Amino acid sequence: MIYINDTGAQYETIKDDISRVTQAVMERSYFVLGENVAAFEHELAAYCGTQYAVGVANGTDAIALACRALGIGQGDEVLTSTHTATFSALGISMVGATPTFADIEADTGNIDPAKIEAAITPRTKAIMPVHLYGQMADMDPIVEIGRKHGIPVIEDSAQAHGATYRGRKAGSIGVLGCFSFYPTKNLGAYGDAGALVTNDPQLAEVLHELRNGGQRTRYDHVRVGVNSRIDELQAAILRVKLPHLDEWNRARRKNAQRYDEMLRITNVPVQPVAIREYGETCMHLYVIRVRTEDRDPLIAHLTENGIAAMIHYPVPVHLSKAYSFLGLAEGSFPEAESMAREIITLPMYAELTETQAQTVVDVVAAYYTMGIGARG
Repeated sequence: MIYINDTGAQYETIKDDISRVTQAVMERSYFVLGENVAAFEHELAAYCGTQYAVGVANGTDAIALACRALGIGQGDEVLTSTHTATFSALGISMVGATPTFADIEADTGNIDPAKIEAAITPRTKAIMPVHLYGQMADMDPIVEIGRKHGIPVIEDSAQAHGATYRGRKAGSIGVLGCFSFYPTKNLGAYGDAGALVTNDPQLAEVLHELRNGGQRTRYDHVRVGVNSRIDELQAAILRVKLPHLDEWNRARRKNAQRYDEMLRITNVPVQPVAIREYGETCMHLYVIRVRTEDRDPLIAHLTENGIAAMIHYPVPVHLSKAYSFLGLAEGSFPEAESMAREIITLPMYAELTETQAQTVVDVVAAYYTMGIGARG
């Protein structure tokens, strides 16, 4: 089986270091907000090029806490993308705010800056681009729109660990950057974990308080907070992984280039999601677009041949049952809806071999060229 993301293959390359640090945590028997959390926050901030990082329980909490730190709540709106994991919108909903949407770029899947300004209302209190599939959204015009309207920009960087935009790392351009360290992320924990990064000392202080029950110091609850703390074990594991991140991202980009070239040679009617020249993708996911009528049969064909294939994401947020209360009908965001009908995610991870990549492409090609439901 060729998996979408083989976390076991990565573990084999670092398991001695993982065993060493997890054993050290167990022996020290200090599990919450200890030395590993503090060290990881320092190292992550340095990596992202920000002054501060605050570890939290997961990426959805990171978005919710970003909203809370900015004073966003009931009756407010946060403008984001509808082509994303619904968890992006859930983080907004967790504080009582309402997610609103702008359509996406047809070739990248990222929010279209040209569609943002028209979607702003008097209740818009933040703009939150999602850096989808490992590629950062086009941040310069987004930040300029935010500046023009006095609206802060939050970066949903859950899929963009180490991605860059004009030399700056994901999370470092907006007032706050939100990360998930779900196990299949480029920088993944062995459980749930997340973080926020910022250059604003006041926001960092508020976030440290919010994530720890609103405490400034122990038993000094200065605000109504939540319990959203990254634990020592996950922080220790992430500290092992962080120094490898750039190397792993380079390997992912190399694998994507292999896919691109192999698919080009086969001349099959599939189109990889476009990569912009303004920065480096971390290639979290390798996504292709196919004709709508081919999508589900091709996924079935890949699965039958031992290749995992998924859809990221099959239902735009505005058409999900959870957000039906927004009253947004099909046709509201045509580019996002079209992409949702046509995309397939192929296996992508640093340890993917050239042979495995060729196998994936050969199976895709066979669907079109060997009469297996071929569409011409």
